[in-house]
Formats: sequence, C-alpha cells, structure tokens
Amino acid sequence: MNIWILNHYATAMYFDGLGRHQSFGKYLIQKGHKVKIFCASTIHNSEETIELSGKLSLEKEGKDGVRYVFVKTRKYNGNGYLRVRNMIDYYINVKKTLEYYQKKENKPDIILASSVHPLTLVAGIKIAHRFKCPCVCEVRDLWPESIVAYTKYTDRNIAVKCLYVLEKWIYKRADSLIFTIEGGKDYIIEKHWADSIDMDKIYYINNGVDLDQFYHNLSVHQIKEDALENKGQFKVVYAGAIRPANGVGFLIKSMGYLKDINVTLLIYGDGEQTEELKEYCRNHKIQNVSFRGKVGKEFIPYILSKSDLNILNYQSGGLWKYGGSQNKLFEYLASGTPILANIKTGYDPIEKFHCGIAENFKNEHEYSNAILSFINMEKKQYERICDNAKQTAKMYDFLVLTERLEKVLMDTIASNALKG
Repeated sequence: MNIWILNHYATAMYFDGLGRHQSFGKYLIQKGHKVKIFCASTIHNSEETIELSGKLSLEKEGKDGVRYVFVKTRKYNGNGYLRVRNMIDYYINVKKTLEYYQKKENKPDIILASSVHPLTLVAGIKIAHRFKCPCVCEVRDLWPESIVAYTKYTDRNIAVKCLYVLEKWIYKRADSLIFTIEGGKDYIIEKHWADSIDMDKIYYINNGVDLDQFYHNLSVHQIKEDALENKGQFKVVYAGAIRPANGVGFLIKSMGYLKDINVTLLIYGDGEQTEELKEYCRNHKIQNVSFRGKVGKEFIPYILSKSDLNILNYQSGGLWKYGGSQNKLFEYLASGTPILANIKTGYDPIEKFHCGIAENFKNEHEYSNAILSFINMEKKQYERICDNAKQTAKMYDFLVLTERLEKVLMDTIASNALKG
C-alpha cells in the first residue's frame, strides 16, 4: 500500500524519532508499504520552525525511512487566535500539497487523517474524495466534547453546536473510523448518532509504546543522578507537563502527608505552574518533592526504570468514562514499575491487568495513603505487579498495533473497491 498520513502535529516526531505515526510508519515500511507523513512546518509548543525557503512544502526523510512532508503554516504561541489561523493554514495548504504530490507521484492507495483538531479530518475526507481513494479518520481527541468538558463553553454555545455538526459529518463521511479510546462507540451511542453512522466501520487502536525503541533508549540514553540511583529511598516519579490540566498540585499536597516517610517525589517536566508549585513547597516546608526539570524523551525510559512508583495524574472530567490512551501510560507499563493513577477511566488497563491502582481520590490524604500502600507492600505482591506491567506492555507494542492498523487499512481499501 501507498499510505499518506495527515497529522498536523507530527513535526516533532521527525526530530525525536518517537511518536504514534513514526512508529506506525516504521513498521508499515518494514512490512513493505510506502509511508509519507504530512505535517506542519511549525512545532507545537516551540519557537522552532522548518525553513521552507518560500516553498509551500518540503520533504525530508526521517528515522527508519519514514518520509515527512512539512506544510507551510504560520507561527503561533498559546491557544489563541493565531493557533486557529495555524490550523486553517494547515487545512488549506495540506490539500494543495497533496494535489501536488498526486500529480508528481500518483495518488495514494489510502489516506489516514488523524486529529487532534477536526480540520485535518475534513481535509483528508475531501482530498480522498477527489482522488477517489478511501480515507480513514483517526480520532485522538473528542472535539468539541473536550471543549465542553474542560472549558467554560457549554453545548449551547453556537460555535460548539457547529463543531458537533462538523464532528457528525466527519464520522458519517469517513470510510473507516479509528478511536484511540476504547469507548468510541459508547460516545457515538450516547450522542444518538448510531442510526446515521455505520457502527461496523468503527475500530479501536489505542496509543502504545515502541518496545524496540524503548529498550534501545533505556540502554543508551541514561541520566546518572543521585536522586535516581538512591536505592535506599522509595522513589515516586511524575513525568509530564506541569499545568492545571495535569493537577500536579494535588499530587504535591499529598506528599505533605509523607514528610516523615523515606520517600521522594521526582518531577520531570515543566509548565506554567512550575514556579507556583515550587513556592508552595517552600512555604509549606515540603522537602520530599524534587523538581528535576524537562528532559529529552529519549531519557524517559531510564528514569522510569529507576522509579519505584510511576504516577499518572490528571484533573477529573467526564471524558474519562470513555477510556484513556495517554502515551506515558504505555511507557510506564514498559518500565515494569507499578502505576498509581488519580483517575479511574473506562476500560482501564491498570486495573484490568493488575498493574497498580487507579482511583478517584477524594482528597490528598487518600492519595498519600495509596502511595504509602506501595511503600509497605509485600515484596512478592510488588514484584507481581511489576511483572504484570511488563507483560501488559507487550500487548500495546506498536509492532502489534501496526498489524491491527494494517488490517483496518486493507479492509477499508477492499470495502471501498466493492462500492465501486
């Protein structure tokens, strides 16, 4: 198959050599398929851009033979007006770029259009219709449902209503739908859309971990820090952004109840709440929390492997009932370390495969007691959880997930051919 992947935010994957579509591309190429990823010339949450020298797009070969086409988009900061214009730039210019490549190299056998934002999916559907090839839409974020769940906007807002209409249009027009959360069908049923959307074309392929890359990084990219190497102290690790949506303050406050316990929380990451939370620790004399700063993704496997407990921490919200598919969850599993999550999700692999604890804690004291339960856990039980995590990670290896994706793509092509 000749597969064109549309992912606005895949640009960082070219540099990191890590990410969902980089891994899919890697294994699809190993299976004999051709893969090209069309992404923005800007890098999300970064000042860096790809220099296009006045061109509409630029193609480069990335890691593992995966080819990237960078599409012209304007710079932006934050989540304001310029980011919306950046999305529109991608929508307009990726269609022009695909038409150019269709003339240059012939059309693809199939297009895989991946959100976050819906305009990427719209572009994929429209250009696939023009090329007379199928389009698979991959839904990695529920727009506008996530806007309603996590912002001040309600489902009565006129813009939100329009986004729901667009969302339904996408789901109807896509030749196949892939949700990265297991409850995608539940969501469509609850929206009362099941009568107008073919439920047989809906698939679930979660995020995962490239175990080959994970173990390579584990052995090659190591950080020798006393805080990590201290075998005499129970190490709790949080890796990720420090912002309100991640609720790191709740975790830090829980550590205040463990001041007299030989335990430390190591925070790897950065964000707008960093200084505020550092100040909180100083004012409340919480000395068992250490802010380690942001590190390269290639160092994360080593950090997680040195941890005694890895933390998944988020704000509660209505969307978790459909499941979660956080990238770091699968890295946590691969590290073979127990996981503690402060949210219960639908279809939760942590509980399903006994890899730790997932609970909606009512307060910081309950949270600290959960951490304490791992510190006091019998060795055999702790080791059993560690083994469960490693075995579960194998189910979410991108090598396995790519086989599922390959089947969806081939079945979609076959079904489209039958329709004529």
